[in-house]
Formats: sequence, C-alpha cells, structure tokens
Amino acid sequence: MTADEVLTKLESLGNEKVRTLNIRNGANDNQFGVKLGDIRTLANKIKIDHELGLALWQTQNLDAQLLSLLIIKPKLLSATDLDRMVRQIETAQVAEWLSSYVIKEHPAREELRQAWMQTDHPWAARAGWSLTAGRVSREPEGIDIPGLLDRIEKEMPVAAPEVQWTMNTTLAQIGIRFPALRARALAIGEKLGIYRDYPVSKGCTSPFAPIWINEMVKRESKA
Repeated sequence: MTADEVLTKLESLGNEKVRTLNIRNGANDNQFGVKLGDIRTLANKIKIDHELGLALWQTQNLDAQLLSLLIIKPKLLSATDLDRMVRQIETAQVAEWLSSYVIKEHPAREELRQAWMQTDHPWAARAGWSLTAGRVSREPEGIDIPGLLDRIEKEMPVAAPEVQWTMNTTLAQIGIRFPALRARALAIGEKLGIYRDYPVSKGCTSPFAPIWINEMVKRESKA
C-alpha cells in the first residue's frame, strides 16, 4: 500500500466520537478518529514496512502516526531520528506508542534516556522519565534512586503536565520496588498531591502515587 492509499483507508474508518475524544485529550484536527483496535488490525495486514511507516509519520496525521509506529523497524532509526520524532509529538497517545513500540526497542535507548533526562523539551523529558521508570522497575543498577526522589520532589510540582505523568510513574515504581525508600516515596506523593483526584474507571488503580504504591505492594504480597 502507498501512503495515500493508507490515508484513504484510515479516513474510511474514522469515527466522530473518537475524533471528539481525541480533541478533548489534546489532539488537533489532523486526524480521522480511528479506533485503536482498527489501527492495530490494519497494521497486522500491512506488517512491517519501514519506508511506508516513515511516510505516514511525516503526514503528522494522528491516526497515520499511530499506525506508523506499529510498522516501522526501530533498529533502522538512528538516535537522531528518534530524538527528532520525540520532539514532533503532539499528543500523549502518540507519546505512549512511540515509547512502547519504538524507543524501548532501540539500541540507543540508554543514551537517549540520559540526554532526555536533562532537557527542557516536555515530550523528550516525558520519554526520558518513561525510560527511567522502566530502569527503576527492571534494571535499577547504576541508577541513583534517592537522587531521582530528590528531583521528583523538587521538579514535579512545576513540570509540564506531559512530564508529570512519567515522573509520577517513576515515583510509584520506586515506592513499589524499593521497600527502604517506600516511606519517602509515599510522603512525596502525599505532599505533592498530584493526581489525588484523578478520575478512574471502576476496577482501575488510581495514578495517585500513594494509592498506586500501596495497591501494588498489597497485590504482590498476596502473589
């Protein structure tokens, strides 16, 4: 398929309710409102097509960019390519998929993590903290965990909303994975109060760090 053919297909799958929800979540009008499940189905039909993925990314269309992240080959992107893509992000959904399907699979992810942890660009900083949360959870060796708590306590209250989300994930992971630092992580979460009143669906865990930490520790103790 060509990029134009894919855009035509995406347009045919557009849903006005999804468009409205996307706009409410920060998307602009360059989108069709395709359901995420339909994007995944189309990606499964296309399979990996790196050049097509790059062409779709360049359209800056929300649905096309999400599709592109499922069909490009991460290892064919340079670190510079990824840094540019991160700085072109406009919505959280694209940020999450780029992080999950591309950045986390890239050989330069640690190099990029370190650079993004020092940037003022909100989407790049968000990606840096997302990678850091992953390191805290799975590969904490070499990470200054108390230093991260210092940064979170100082920086999270004034950080851009995009960055607060993954800083909060890092805070929660520290509280969950490091019992000796749990009391401090809980105290920081209570002090900052970020996401305390965040609406959550029935059966879902609140992103408010103290609730998140305590719930996960409780679950793991029963496992």
